[in-house]
Parts: sequence; structure tokens; C-alpha cells
Amino acid sequence: MENLIFSLNATVPIFLLMILGLLFHKMGWIDDVFAQKMNKFVFMVPLPLLLFNDLATVDFHEVWNLKFVLFCFLATFLSIALVSLLSLALKERSLRGEFIQSSYRSSAALLGIAFIQNIYGDAAMAPVMIIGSVPLYNIMAVLVLSIFKPGQSGLDRTVLKRTAKGIVTNPIIIGIVAGLLWSALGIKMPHIMEKTVTNVANTATPLGLMAMGATFDIRKAFAKVKPAAAAAFMKLIGLTAIFLPIAIMLGFRREELIAILVMLSSATTVSCFVMAKNMGHEGILSSSVVMLTTLFSAFTLTGWLYLLKSLNFI
Repeated sequence: MENLIFSLNATVPIFLLMILGLLFHKMGWIDDVFAQKMNKFVFMVPLPLLLFNDLATVDFHEVWNLKFVLFCFLATFLSIALVSLLSLALKERSLRGEFIQSSYRSSAALLGIAFIQNIYGDAAMAPVMIIGSVPLYNIMAVLVLSIFKPGQSGLDRTVLKRTAKGIVTNPIIIGIVAGLLWSALGIKMPHIMEKTVTNVANTATPLGLMAMGATFDIRKAFAKVKPAAAAAFMKLIGLTAIFLPIAIMLGFRREELIAILVMLSSATTVSCFVMAKNMGHEGILSSSVVMLTTLFSAFTLTGWLYLLKSLNFI
């Protein structure tokens, strides 16, 4: 019972914020335009500042773990390779790009930070996990969506170049790099700056989760049931069942293991739908997987946390 309460305390507050966003949307307090602007604001300002603050205020040598970064990179790469093989079972070639992307691409930044903060009080390992996984998320998303774009058999190099530039100028990546440099150089943050950065950074999690909840549409969850259910299963259960035991055998524990769990098993990020639409795909499968994984991740993440806590790995 103690382990179950621990797991519920870690997951329920996060999903309650998403439910609040959904309720505020139903009440008309947050409309679609406002939710989109909230998402953009969180991505551009509070979230990068939160990542910067978490890294800038800790010892660089204590946080940096090359073994952990390499594991996140390799687990992400192998996950993409696995779901790419599974996508060959789809008869509609045009759906394969969306299936692959939505099966592996997690809400790693927002949910990863929220979970680790909720359990351990800071999110120091989340930025390190993001370094190992998120750039690869974006690069591979462009590749698979270009290759399987409806009516196209080759690679859209223009989009690939634009995405490469987008990764370099990504506010989250900039926040992480700036935080690592600040920590490595041992610069002491002035109190006024520290207080301001902390206050803004603290808005990232509640605003981001409520904006995510406000964009939830249950009707889209069942638009393409079979491929969406298969992708959702891989996202929430399949990949975690394969790579989490390997992470445990390699000796990862506590914050590291939680960050890996979120990387593997959190809901599919809403940016999957945005990118699919912008690259000429229908987007229905992507939105279906986003909705299904968002709906069921409350239960699966609680289950994974309960299992890890019961086995004394976290």
C-alpha cells in the first residue's frame, strides 16, 4: 500500500493539472487559441529557464553522466528501428511515417521534468536525458515523415535542413547548453537573477500541463483505432518492457531510472501531430495516438512506478 501511495502521489497531481486544463477549456476559460499560445510560451520561456536553472545551480561533474546519455541515445535509436520494422505491417504506406513517429516520440521535456520534480524535488537528470534523446527524436521524425510522405518516395532535403537549423536554435536545447556551461564555469548566480529565473521557471510545469489538457479531444482518440492502438501499446508498454530491464541491469537507479522511464513510457508529444500536418500528412493517426497515450499513460506510468518502487529501484 505504501508503494502504491508513493506511485499515486507522483502521477495523480500531474494528471490532475491536465484535467484542470480540460475543464477550463470546457468552461470556456481556455480556448484553442489561448491553449496554443500557452504551449508556445512554455516552450519558448519557462521550460528553457527551468532546464537552465536546474543545471546552472548544480555541480556539472556531479550531473554529467556519459554512460547515461549514451544509453538514452541508443535506447531511442533502437526504439525507432524496432517500430520502423513493425510499421512494415501497415498496408497503407502513407501511414507508416506517422506510426513510427508517434510510437517513439515522448513528451520527454515537460513530463520528464514534472515527474522527477514531483518525486525528488529537482529535475537535474531530465535535461541530461533530453540531450541524449530529443535531438534524435527530431532528426528521425523528419526522416521518416519525409520518406513516407503521401505521394513521395524520396527525402525532402529542404525540410531536413530546416529541421537541423531548428534543433540548433531550439530553446530547450539552448537552455540545457547554457545551464551546463554556467555550471561548468562555476559562475555564481546573483540573488536577484536567481529569484527571477526561479519564479518564471516555476510556471513551466503547471502552465504546460494545463495547456496539454486543454488541447485534449476524446473524439480524436478513436479515429484510426487499430494502428493507433498498436502505436499506443508500443509507446506506453512495449518499448519500456524491452529497455527498462536493460537500464536496471546497467545499474541506473533513482532519478536516472525515472528519467529513462519517462523517455520510454510517457505520452506521445502533441508536436507529432503538428509536424505530421506541416509535412503533408493527414495527421489523424498522430492525433489519435496522442489522445490515446495521454488518456492511458496515467494508468501505465503509475503501474511502472509502482513496480519500480516495489522492487526498490527508485
